Amino acid sequence: MRRAKITRDTAETRIEVEIDLDGTGRYDNQTGVGFFDHMLDQLSRHSLIDMTVRAQGDLHIDDHHTVEDTGIALGKALVQALGDKKGIRRYGSFHLAMDDALVRAALDLSARPFLVWNVDFPTAQIGRFDTELVREFFQALATHGGITLHVDRIHGLNSHHIAEAAFKAVARALREAVEPDPRMAGVLPSTKGAL
Repeated sequence: MRRAKITRDTAETRIEVEIDLDGTGRYDNQTGVGFFDHMLDQLSRHSLIDMTVRAQGDLHIDDHHTVEDTGIALGKALVQALGDKKGIRRYGSFHLAMDDALVRAALDLSARPFLVWNVDFPTAQIGRFDTELVREFFQALATHGGITLHVDRIHGLNSHHIAEAAFKAVARALREAVEPDPRMAGVLPSTKGAL
């Protein structure tokens, strides 16, 4: 059962995350940040990871802590759900086209967190959502999920499309990486003997 439940409780936020890596992309995400919920829905749907997120944060200040702490909790949930990582594909990559936007994501579930972020936005906000928070989310997810993650904007004119393409591209790469590899059942995908 590749499932996990994580609760992160701080003075700034309370985040509860439940995931099922072998789901169908069902989601129920409520963070109090509308655009972010929409992005989390995309992450779930296109990774086929069932996801439930409940977040209460200090939104009277801004959305930063809620977005970052959700990334932290999701990263920890991924680590827990993956367990020893035996039999997974480990790597994933995807080019995602969405109207004017083209985003490439490549990742390795290596336990060596690293983010390479080459995504610029033409605007500082999407509605009331700060576009810089997209990177903050993926930084937290990569760090606490032990993911080497590269995300590159190849084309894009519309900030909403660029952000959504980034979430969907990472989702599809993640879907590939967490999938069981029938040729590697029970085998760790590493020559080091550990991930």
